[in-house]
Amino acid sequence: MPPVEEFEAHRPHLFAVAYRMLGSAAEAQDVVQEAWLRYSNAHEDVRDVRGWLTTVTGRLCLDVLKSARVSREAYPGQWLPELFVDPDGDPAGQAERRDQVGLALLVVLERLTPEQRVAVVLHDAFAMPYGEIALVLGSTEATARQHGSRGRRAVADGQVRHTTDQAEQRRVLAAFLEAVNGGDVRELAALLAPDVVSISDGGGWFNTARRPVVGADNVARFFLGIITGKRLGDDAVFTPALVNGMPGVYASGRYADGRPLRAALALTVSGGRITGMFQQLNPTKVLVSDLL
Repeated sequence: MPPVEEFEAHRPHLFAVAYRMLGSAAEAQDVVQEAWLRYSNAHEDVRDVRGWLTTVTGRLCLDVLKSARVSREAYPGQWLPELFVDPDGDPAGQAERRDQVGLALLVVLERLTPEQRVAVVLHDAFAMPYGEIALVLGSTEATARQHGSRGRRAVADGQVRHTTDQAEQRRVLAAFLEAVNGGDVRELAALLAPDVVSISDGGGWFNTARRPVVGADNVARFFLGIITGKRLGDDAVFTPALVNGMPGVYASGRYADGRPLRAALALTVSGGRITGMFQQLNPTKVLVSDLL
């Protein structure tokens, strides 16, 4: 098989690896392209193509993660990854397949060191042995295992609860949209878990909370304030969607000041209530695509 065809067969896998490590589609695409350049020069000596490409992609991502720390710390407000939206998708249909590498996990991974993030993603999401992860990190297998263990503990401590019950997700999303349309704070708060957390990424495009909003009543008032606070135009449309494999909403139309509206909301659900609300209001980070 020609090297370009061989590489293209693995491109979706490499993009998935890079996106889950970096939380940025643009950065992931750049990494995959660099992996191709390296493979095109070395393909004659490569026996295990998938393994070789995954290792190279992991090393490239590690370099990006280390350099991205400064820019992430300087980001205006809260940071969320770019979100992939499928407006025509079943809001729960693919959640069971993707929940372990979905948005809620990407948010928590931001708290890890670059080495911990690489180890957790490669081992837990892609079943790479620690011996191979050590090659990516340039460390011993014992050190790679330690990075994975510490990262996994941090993930367990910080990740919001999320169910894989599709029927429950459909029901909660429908009730959420009904409560929002009704504008009733108490009705919306009743759908939220007591410890629900709301994270909003405005990216400098939209003024929003600079820190996570926590608690059912606080989150309900905050969210309805955005919806009913005369910030949105009359043509704003909210469409149930699949957002990074999670139940969510895609918002389109215009803001009241005439700016284009392109936003996404993803929900985590557990025990019949919403445990997390992730709002991407930065239009440059809302991608209508099925790449994931």
